[in-house]
Amino acid sequence: MKSKDIRKVLASNAGFFFILPWLIGFILFKVYPFASSLYYSFTNYDLFNGITKTGMMNYQKIFTDSDIVKAFIVTFKYAIFDVPLKLAFALFVAYILNFKLKGVNFFRTAYYIPSILGGSIAIAILWRAVFNTDGLINAVLGVFNIEKINWMASGGTALAVIVLLRVWQFGSAMVIFLAALKGVSEDLYEAASIDGAGKWTQFFKITIPLITPVIFYNLITQLCQAFQEFNGPFLVTKGGPNGATTLISILIYNNAFLRHKMGIASAQAWILFLIVMTFTAVAFISQKKWVYYSDEEGGS
Repeated sequence: MKSKDIRKVLASNAGFFFILPWLIGFILFKVYPFASSLYYSFTNYDLFNGITKTGMMNYQKIFTDSDIVKAFIVTFKYAIFDVPLKLAFALFVAYILNFKLKGVNFFRTAYYIPSILGGSIAIAILWRAVFNTDGLINAVLGVFNIEKINWMASGGTALAVIVLLRVWQFGSAMVIFLAALKGVSEDLYEAASIDGAGKWTQFFKITIPLITPVIFYNLITQLCQAFQEFNGPFLVTKGGPNGATTLISILIYNNAFLRHKMGIASAQAWILFLIVMTFTAVAFISQKKWVYYSDEEGGS
């Protein structure tokens, strides 16, 4: 091929060559692991012994093994408590920070910091220390002559501790809510005030309907994150006591990297993926009934 023809080919396919590095990385690090995990989920693949058996045994075990079923139930409990609490708290703080208060910019920044640091290893360890028997929480309770609580000894309190850790990381959702609140026209509140509507009525009749698209967005993102949560439960409670905080993500990690059973770990990951997809699909279907899109947004 002549140099002129080569230059012509390169010029006509310049866009493809620009995205080629990304495309190669996407295939190697996204498509291949995705497809191979699906294949491994139908095998008893072991990191050291390889594959010696194929079939549906992993999926049968998922629905019959009590420990796996319990991990899924705990994950559901975690998501059910975590997502509504985090969204409600983020919306509440965003609503307060939307007022024109002195020094409000400082508080907006301060409230966002935990969401930046909250996922780190150091903060999770600090959280465990705060809820330790001799930690800060029990020290505060001692001021009011309340006996120390062993937060990690009971399944209910241990689950509450890791849920609160996620709720404490409300900054990202709060910032998105704050941006949505600033987009609500002040004229609507003024008109409602003239008609005699109070703050609560304005909040539920004006604010909430107009920010439902943002509520929907935060719901989807927080739901996906809750089902995939790992750092907090792993570092704070280590899945205890007696598996009370063992989320399915921890079980996948244990099977894959501690027991080296990649087959069952892949199957568990795919079941988790299908669960998240189901919840997401239900949310998208239900949005037609409760999410308000203005004409400018192109919605119904």
